[in-house]
Amino acid sequence: MSEATPHSSRQVTVVGGGLAGLAAAVRLARRGVPVTILESRQRLGGRASSFIDPATGQMIDTCQHVSMGCCNYLADFYSTIGVRHFLATQPCLWFLTPDRRVSRFAADPWPAPFHLGRALAGLHYLTATEKLRIAAGLVAMLAESPEADPPLFEWLLQHRQTCQTIRRFWAVVLVSALNESVDRLGFKYARKVFVDAFLSNRHGWQIQIPTVPLGRLYGEELRSWLGQHHVTVRENARVRELVVAPRRAGVPEQVTHLRLQDGSMLPADEVILAVPVDRCLELLPASLREKPDGLQLEQLQTSPITSVHLWYDRPITRRPHLVLVDCQGQWLFNRGPTRSGEHYYQVVISAAHKWKRAGHEVVVRAIHAELQSLLPAAIGAKLLRFRAVTEHAATFSPVPGVDRYRPSAATSLANLTLAGDWTATGWPATMEGAVRSGYRAADVVLQRRRVFSSDKLPAEPESNSRRCTFSQTLV
Repeated sequence: MSEATPHSSRQVTVVGGGLAGLAAAVRLARRGVPVTILESRQRLGGRASSFIDPATGQMIDTCQHVSMGCCNYLADFYSTIGVRHFLATQPCLWFLTPDRRVSRFAADPWPAPFHLGRALAGLHYLTATEKLRIAAGLVAMLAESPEADPPLFEWLLQHRQTCQTIRRFWAVVLVSALNESVDRLGFKYARKVFVDAFLSNRHGWQIQIPTVPLGRLYGEELRSWLGQHHVTVRENARVRELVVAPRRAGVPEQVTHLRLQDGSMLPADEVILAVPVDRCLELLPASLREKPDGLQLEQLQTSPITSVHLWYDRPITRRPHLVLVDCQGQWLFNRGPTRSGEHYYQVVISAAHKWKRAGHEVVVRAIHAELQSLLPAAIGAKLLRFRAVTEHAATFSPVPGVDRYRPSAATSLANLTLAGDWTATGWPATMEGAVRSGYRAADVVLQRRRVFSSDKLPAEPESNSRRCTFSQTLV
């Protein structure tokens, strides 16, 4: 793709250097629009971040992030900034149950949705009757409207799912994908997970794990790309207030300045607010929140994620990951040996509501004991160090009807646009949703400036579902 020449000298200020803000900046910079990113911290990536382990100096991810084959916008973003080679596609998934048995889950060379039929049939922890129930449930789910959003748990019971199939199949997939328990989920985004990832194309289900820490993934290559495209990045630049000029004759209500934490003021031509929803509530002017038809962001509920980091004196498993069934954690990731000879693993606990008030040592003891019961090699292994990290408001909860509270990118202010995985992307709170929101916000700005991009957006997995049922349509 040839690079665009600048279309305007009017500056776009992106508030927030997480994935949504970065995606917006990249899409604008592709079209030659001048962009400045204001990030409150001393790093980029937002929640997809790393920290330095003081004991070893090792860069540690706050929580393991993975992509999937159906995440087309995220793949486009990674390709653009030149980091897609840092993702390792997993050709199969490994499912481990408390009885220490493991099932290998991999696709056959058949068209979707039949490519995973044998993989489902081979799951050792489901009976033949349960597998037939699940298959019937998936067919019924595919037949439903993509916009239907009743309580998922009730829908599953109405479609002959049992407590066993819900716990050992539906919850295994959805708690990890949506960071919420099945009894709290709405149907809409549960359906989207299964249709886009498992039923629409042959590779949508495959997870892609970064081979470098997230701090590295959003490091050298990203900063180099931003520099080459004249994107200014200002770190430790926390925005305290959006200064808004009220509507007057011939001039719409708009943001005129950004007041930073240090008291300095920056003029605002165009602003993309790409911060977490709680920060957005702090910054949005009252005119967007207090009208009867105003934004209702306070209605968005959130769900926590706890990540448990464990360093052992020896390997406890050689597999790159394990999906944990009927366990307290959902995933075990093998992060490999460290330079000091330790063996580093990470367990992710999604929808970690029950652990919110527990101390981190309590969580670690429970996970360590669980790994010893699951993995014989862990019994004799010495736990050298550990760390637990909880993000209390990691994602919004996709409860029934949640979309009524998710705002569009455009706002009633003439020069203010919103981005974030919590906006109306049509996706749940994922990295894919964040990138989609950033691209969407950038396109609102481009349309407002009458700059028409020749960049083609990635294909929509579900919109192509009938076509890719019988063809190889992938990222």
